[in-house]
Parts: sequence; structure tokens; C-alpha cells
Amino acid sequence: MDRGGRPPALLPEQVALLLTIVSQMPHATLDELASELEHRGAVRVCAATIRRALRAQGIVRLMPKRKALEGPPPKASALKRYGYTAAHRREAGPHYSTDLTDAEWALIADLFERPQGERGAPPRYERRHLVDACCYVLRTGCAWRLLPVSFAPWQAVYKAFVRWVQADAFERMRDRLRQQWRVRMGRNAEPTAAIIDAQSTRSSPQGGDSGFDAGKKVKGRKRHLVVDTLGFLLAVTVTAANVQDRDGAAQVVGQACAKAPTIERLYTDGAYGGKCAQAIEHVHGIRVEVVRRPGNRSTGRLHDPQQSLWPQPVAGFVVLPKRWVVERTHAWDERWRRMVMHHDRNTSISTAWVWLAEARILLSRLANFS
Repeated sequence: MDRGGRPPALLPEQVALLLTIVSQMPHATLDELASELEHRGAVRVCAATIRRALRAQGIVRLMPKRKALEGPPPKASALKRYGYTAAHRREAGPHYSTDLTDAEWALIADLFERPQGERGAPPRYERRHLVDACCYVLRTGCAWRLLPVSFAPWQAVYKAFVRWVQADAFERMRDRLRQQWRVRMGRNAEPTAAIIDAQSTRSSPQGGDSGFDAGKKVKGRKRHLVVDTLGFLLAVTVTAANVQDRDGAAQVVGQACAKAPTIERLYTDGAYGGKCAQAIEHVHGIRVEVVRRPGNRSTGRLHDPQQSLWPQPVAGFVVLPKRWVVERTHAWDERWRRMVMHHDRNTSISTAWVWLAEARILLSRLANFS
């Protein structure tokens, strides 16, 4: 006999959908599960309702155990050493390896050359040679005053570099090359998914905005990057290292969404979860998916004892889906020695180096496959 009463908050088919979401997002918080359940068109419920439904199904949250140190660290003499060998050397030539080839310059010449018929005195130095000098500084990390004499005087190179930074020439160059490479790879010119992450790097005694990142134990600045699923840059901002990832996300995500309105989903790490993810979804109308480490101790892992086929937490290093893409982009950037440390007072200069480094990578790719 049906006694009536308050109906259940979740119907059986909605509970089944919730179990499917849990199997796909085992590291998600209760708020993220509720948001995903609402996004899939089921029902809008609170976190407490999700907790009661999971308990009724016997799903528990497992927290990883802390690992104990196993023995003393290895001695320095026992570590394998790597050195500069003949395989790393490049044959000497009349030009530097950082100079642009004819095919590479043809892709971007119109961004730096003066338009035909423009009035004024002709340029004293070729724009291509000035761009080559900027690439040389980026790759070697040398000071402007130490440019080789084969280039134009360093004052002329630096003045041209600052003028291009103010005109966003390097950013426009990078956006053009990114769209061309995505089309060549069979993708749409603008992405529908993006990944965000930040990296703290040291700063030199030159001055400017600087801070201390207590988590990474780094004193300097922090780069906030938003990349597409191929790892190519969409937006970048540079702040002091003491700025939290969640506080610097609003500006860089806003730039990425303004540049690529087609973005529908954003992948982040645990630093952007909670209110930060909710704010991004509310302001920009995109879905935020937090990808957490299997061994994280903040949310643990949802586990159903009745489902023995569910994968158990894996010990050791695990490649995280989507997040490894932006980590690889950070590694690409640090191949350029000027990017290892911030030597400029102005953060706009630091941002321009990122755009130039990313553009230089794509230039060589497009020129080799043209």
C-alpha cells in the first residue's frame, strides 16, 4: 500500500545516470557531480542529495595512504650523469641556426614589413634581420648589449622589439600560425576545448613585479597559460609568483574566450576547482572539468565495493588525461633560454617572449611541411 509522502529527489534512471558519471569522474567532488548531472539534462540537486544517493548505492570515497620513505636517498656518485656529446653539436655555417629561412619569413613577412607605398624614410635595417636578432636573444638568453656584431646595433633591435610588443605583432603572428597548423592537422581553425595551467619561474634582480610561490618554493613570476588540445597557446598572462592560480585564471580565461569564442570546455587541475570553476562557468558559459591526480588527498576517489571491475588507484607516475598537454607546452617554452628566468621589468615584455617562442616553434613546423 502506497502511504504517499515526499517523492525521492532522484528517480531510478537518474541514479543510474549518476553512477555512470561517477565511473567516468571518480575524482570529482560532490558539487562537480551535481553540476555534471544537471548539465546532462537530468535534474538539479544539491551536494547533500548526491551524498545520500551514493551512500545508498554503497559507493565510498577512498583516500590514498601516505608513502613512507624507503631507505636513504642515493648518493651523488651513484647517479647517472649526462653531458654534451657530439650528437648535440651542429655544423658551423655562414648563418646562425636561429635565423629565419626564406620559407619561414614568407609566412610572416607582412606582419613586420612596411606596407607598399607608405610614406616616410626607408628603414635603415631590414626587418628580417631585426627579427633574427630577437630570435637569437630568445634562444641564447644573452643580454641585448651582447648581440653579435653581425646583427644591427642592439639599440635598434631593442627599439624595434618594443615597438612590435606594443603593436601585438608577436601575438598576431602566433595566432595566424596556430590557425594554419590546426587546419593542416584536419581541425577547425578555432578550438572547442582548452586546458589551463600556471608555472612559477625565477626572476632576476632587474626588478618589476615579483613574489614568492610558497607551494613551489620559487621567488619570481608566474605564467598563466591557456592552450588548445594540441598544446598551442591561446592566451598568456604574467603575474607575480604569489598570485594564486585561481586568482589569475579570470584574466587569462577571459582573453582566451574573447579570442576563441568557440571554446565549450576547459580542463584544469585541482587548483582551479570549487568557486573558481563555478565562476568561470557562470561568466563565460563554458564547462570546467577538473582533472585530479589519482593519489590526491583533497577529494580521494569514489569507489563502489560491489563493482570489482572498477580500476583501483595506481601507484607511481600516471599520465593525466588532457593535463599533460599544457605541461608539455611549459616544457617547450623552457627550451628557450630567455624563458628560464625573467630578465625584464615589464611583464608585457615577458609575455611577448612567450608569444615569440611559441611562434618560432610553429614556424619551423609549417615551413618544413610546406
